[in-house]
Amino acid sequence: MNTNQNNYTIGSLFAGVGGICHAFKAVSCEVLWANEIDSNACKTYKLNNKNTHLFECDIKDLHHRELPSIDILTAGFPCQSFSHAGHSKGFDDERGRLFFEVPKLLAKLQPKAYLLENVRALATHDKGNSLDIVKNAILRLGYSFIPFVLNAAKYTSIPQGRERIYMLGFSNEADFYFDAPTKINDKKITACPLSNAFYIPQETENTPKPIKDFLQNNVDESYFYTDKNNHIHKKSAKNAKRNDTVYQYRRYYVRDNKSNVCPTLTANMAGGGHNVPIILDGGRPRKLTPKECFNLQ
Repeated sequence: MNTNQNNYTIGSLFAGVGGICHAFKAVSCEVLWANEIDSNACKTYKLNNKNTHLFECDIKDLHHRELPSIDILTAGFPCQSFSHAGHSKGFDDERGRLFFEVPKLLAKLQPKAYLLENVRALATHDKGNSLDIVKNAILRLGYSFIPFVLNAAKYTSIPQGRERIYMLGFSNEADFYFDAPTKINDKKITACPLSNAFYIPQETENTPKPIKDFLQNNVDESYFYTDKNNHIHKKSAKNAKRNDTVYQYRRYYVRDNKSNVCPTLTANMAGGGHNVPIILDGGRPRKLTPKECFNLQ
């Protein structure tokens, strides 16, 4: 794998609306194809990735498709089964078992490298056994395994406190692996030059951009909690004081935000009962709009 080359080709599994794809495109990689089953995510993906062939199907159907060869395979496989916000059923959950489609496709495509992403809790789920299962499935295929955790607010200019575990590796370097997330890639194995050369990003010295840079003006009235008897309005009126902060409604209370970054945006926040981000707009509490959430992602 030529480390001086930037135009690697990418195949993306569980592509969602294209977050991982966007990152690779930003460094001059070419995303040849992607796969996503959610119809709404597919609509957004196609609007933003017009030159990428999107397979709108169950990942299990990909085994029977003609997939162009790629340099790097990415997979942000379902996280609900490992998340503290879910039921933590792990690989006993059908969504959790979808991970095993990833090594099958790694074996079929044999890319030079892979990148996996999931919630931080995967590292400790089932006392570390779940991460062991992922690691061993990858090592059996001859790839190295380098897991590490990053918080978006500490490594980018985006003010969202979002911790995720990333796992990556290179072909024919299975002697190189870590059993748990590492902060420093300090192994030196002569037969694994690509794994040796990879460095885990360091925290930025800059503070994230202000929350207001990610917000919209003249937001539709439907996003405001106008009913003063509404339980979220009451809690917000009592605890939300700043116009430059994203607060979070946690079923029974509004969480004070001392970090001045947006709390982790979650899939279940749209239901209105848990993890709902709240801001004060002109002194009135409101939800974030879909565009604002997209900006913060």
